[in-house]
Amino acid sequence: MIPRHGAAALQRLAQGFPIVALTGPRQSGKTTLARAVFSDKPYVSLENLEERQFALNDPKRFLARFPEGVVLDEVQRCPELLSWLQGIVDEHRRMGEFVLTGSARFELMAGITQSLAGRVGRVELLPLSLSELGAARAPARLDDWLLKGGYPALHDRPLAPGDWFANYVATYVERDVRQLVEVRDLGQFQRFIRLCAARSGQLLNMAALGAEAGITGNTVREWISVLETSYLVTRLLPHHRNFGKRLVKSPKLYFLDTGLMAWLLCIRDAQVLETHPARGALFETWVVTELLKRRYNDGQASDLFFWRDHIGHEVDVLIDAPEGLRPVEIKSGSTVAGDWFDGLHRWATLAEQQHERMAAPQLVFGGAGRYERAGVAVSGWREFGGLAS
Repeated sequence: MIPRHGAAALQRLAQGFPIVALTGPRQSGKTTLARAVFSDKPYVSLENLEERQFALNDPKRFLARFPEGVVLDEVQRCPELLSWLQGIVDEHRRMGEFVLTGSARFELMAGITQSLAGRVGRVELLPLSLSELGAARAPARLDDWLLKGGYPALHDRPLAPGDWFANYVATYVERDVRQLVEVRDLGQFQRFIRLCAARSGQLLNMAALGAEAGITGNTVREWISVLETSYLVTRLLPHHRNFGKRLVKSPKLYFLDTGLMAWLLCIRDAQVLETHPARGALFETWVVTELLKRRYNDGQASDLFFWRDHIGHEVDVLIDAPEGLRPVEIKSGSTVAGDWFDGLHRWATLAEQQHERMAAPQLVFGGAGRYERAGVAVSGWREFGGLAS
């Protein structure tokens, strides 16, 4: 097993919550991590038809088999269990009694907020970060890493990304989508996913996306929610402070794994990626997901935003940190250019005018090195990813 940074957060939360939930996309390593951290507990997968039928037909007897608690895998397959868990944990008052894993965001599951509010500590597990993979396993070249992405299966088995992602998408569409929403034309939905991949890192224009996909605006909203629920994409919201200027109100769309994004864009090798117009978007997507993983692995909310005014001035990411807002600029080029700092300096001036507390600005680029320039902490991709000092 590749060690996961989220293990410490799971152990910490199990000391203060009767239920610990581990959510994330399929094949991100949730089951492996839950069973490793809570190896003293019995394990039941609700993907198993016999177990699921037992839980649905007689939840009280199903749970009575586990007087000391249990790891319940893929619990979104039987959400009716949640109300029964409430009664048990309220009676027992034992911390870390139940461990739930799921491939859907729990806040979107019916009844979770009512049934288990205040009783669940949650960690969201995305695919491997570069620092989790480590220098020994990580690809030597940036483009190879962007193409492969972080799904564990691609790093501990002799699998080609093209073979794995083809089966992953087919399985996802056939199983998860049909559970979450009625899709009559699966081919159209697959086209929709590819169109979303081409928009990763861009403002989400649902009307334009719907027109290109040949679906209504309501369907776009529904299908985007399905992709979010299944942890394939996320939306980065614009920061609410306007600093005296009109801001865009649309969120930005990001895929949560660059390997999947590249496969959907039909980018199959590093030579093609080197000159592909989506390379910059892939690099920006990777940096944003690395920042998300750091927050999620610690059991925290994302607290990531972006800033953009109505004439196009932009900061790629704003991190809401205790010391203030930290602006982050992302550039895929391997050589730092002087004008890359313009957006950070412009935003810093506006923040100062509005008496906004600001943490040290950061620039992440596709080259190598770590240093300070023009008051900005500059990090190459390996340094940012934790593979070099």
